[in-house]
Amino acid sequence: MRKKIIIACIATMAFSSCQDKFLTVTPQTSLSSDTFFKTQTDFEQAVNATYAPLRSIFNDRAWKLGELHSDNAYYARNPLYGAVDPTENIADFAVPTANGVTANDNVLQQWRQDYLIISRANQILVLIDDVDFDAAIKANLKGQALFLRAFAYFELARYFGSVPLHLVPVTNREEAALPLSKVEDVYAQIEKDAKEASTSLLSKSKQEEGRATSGAAKTLLANLYIVQKKWADAATLMADVVKSGEYSLMPNYDDAFSGNATNKNNAESVFEVQYMEGSAGYNGNLIYQILPSPITAEELVPITGTNNPQSTSQESNDIPTPDIIAAYEPGDKRKDVSIGYVTLSQSLRANKVYPYIKKFARKHTQHGNTGQNFPVYRYAEVLLFLAESLNEQGKPAEAIPYLNMVRKRAGLAATKAVSQADLREAIFKERRVELAFENKRWFDIVRTGRIQEIIVPYGQRVKSNPAAYYFPAGSVPPGNAFTILDPYYGLPAVESALTPNF
Repeated sequence: MRKKIIIACIATMAFSSCQDKFLTVTPQTSLSSDTFFKTQTDFEQAVNATYAPLRSIFNDRAWKLGELHSDNAYYARNPLYGAVDPTENIADFAVPTANGVTANDNVLQQWRQDYLIISRANQILVLIDDVDFDAAIKANLKGQALFLRAFAYFELARYFGSVPLHLVPVTNREEAALPLSKVEDVYAQIEKDAKEASTSLLSKSKQEEGRATSGAAKTLLANLYIVQKKWADAATLMADVVKSGEYSLMPNYDDAFSGNATNKNNAESVFEVQYMEGSAGYNGNLIYQILPSPITAEELVPITGTNNPQSTSQESNDIPTPDIIAAYEPGDKRKDVSIGYVTLSQSLRANKVYPYIKKFARKHTQHGNTGQNFPVYRYAEVLLFLAESLNEQGKPAEAIPYLNMVRKRAGLAATKAVSQADLREAIFKERRVELAFENKRWFDIVRTGRIQEIIVPYGQRVKSNPAAYYFPAGSVPPGNAFTILDPYYGLPAVESALTPNF
């Protein structure tokens, strides 16, 4: 692992306190860990800094590695751009990989951002017990650091499998180049951290908005148990979250997602990444990365509502596939909330009508600058986790009510599934449409062992009918499309060059 990335963050751990309940970050690189971590305020600022990489992860990477790399979304090829880029390789299941490593920059940046979270959390956790301040505040800060470290390692384990397990700050070259730990050992550390976080963190009603809570830690831990097929453990945790009374489904599916400046951290939110429109540097621009293009300013205004719209001409990514559009049942209210359509007058396709991800297209003021939060865990997923965990224990009758709660909000009738096998499939399908474009689909396909079953025929459909998947006439997927169907991405080549361990 690249030592500079790990060590550099140790020297940049001084940050401003929260303003208006927003997790702000203001680095002061003149301070070091030796002189900074002396007071409660120092640790509060350091915890704020540990959240910060989440904004880059969910704005720039997670949708590529977790959603575009599935049958839910594809890219709209523009032949004028020439060579295939790293993001298209992800959509095409053609990420160049050799000897277990890849030069794909999206993979590298995801790795670096997760280890940035880990390194900042490590610095807090190794020092916080040695500084005397209010015990309850200390426990809450420590719980947040543990949650964030667990979350980052969970991401790394799901993307890469075996990764270096750093649990203390890196202080020299030798410590930076740790061997790869077995995925089972990484999971064990995630479990340990998340368990401790679940008892140290405050409940949602007592916690500052936007911060990790005991419910978020339990949901993360249940997610880990579901990947490990520890169904009883996952069910116990999700039942606790349901019984807590801290969360509820928003009456309307559209209201489950924040606006640009309103409806953030609402009753359905278990954990979401915080963004804020403006010049302070806390904004996102996700919708601009995933809208179909080329789009004129006039075509953009109805979607974004900005007062300074500008045309874009980049290649288009994360375009809803015909497959996900067809996955919605008739009458499902979620479809029109999640997917909109736009006609691109400058498109090279004969059919100039494109779908786009509408649930993340909230009106805002400034072009390329949005404040919509991103949902990481919602209460709807808690209910689906609980339904799945009960069903896999052979308790479909107990699971069905939780599935039906999600379906009822979507305007759908109760499930007709009765048997364990039928209910398993019903829950899998429900997750797809309920959580569409929230970066869950690839992980669901992998953990259920359905890569060959789902991605192979999906690839065949793309290659046999490119026009249906947004290719202009005469353009086709590259020859190596849908040839790399591994459950994990290759490790970053840049990092590999700096360590003898992978």
